[in-house]
Amino acid sequence: MKVVAQNRRARYDYEIIDTVEAGIMLTGQEAKSCRQGNANLAGAYVSFASGKAVLKNASIAPYAYAGPLPEYDLHRDRPLLLKKAEAAKLDSLLAEKGVSLVPLEIKAGKYIKVLLGLGRGRKRLDKRENIKKRDIDRQLRRGEDA
Repeated sequence: MKVVAQNRRARYDYEIIDTVEAGIMLTGQEAKSCRQGNANLAGAYVSFASGKAVLKNASIAPYAYAGPLPEYDLHRDRPLLLKKAEAAKLDSLLAEKGVSLVPLEIKAGKYIKVLLGLGRGRKRLDKRENIKKRDIDRQLRRGEDA
């Protein structure tokens, strides 16, 4: 499967504990647009409404070759396709304080899937330590290659 959209900021802001892959319910033109890479997950999040997962604030641009679309909403809520047991498990995990479910990437193949990350928010200090660690690792790799 080809990754068509990533939420890089999510991996920076959250410590990802677990990942789950879910289907996403799209219209035909949204699916075509997604396959072309016209999706954006910046600021997107997942919430549960009456036991069903919903992707909110994800942006999928209209399909370029479609006719005029008078009432197309880029940021509409899109239902996620999860098994009942998976949805119930995730919903109960989200009840814990400081845990969020964030979309990490959208993959397109025969079906369009969303990789969801169960994450715990990082503090500012943790982010700084993460950046320092990444810089040190990069310097070590450069030193070994030279």
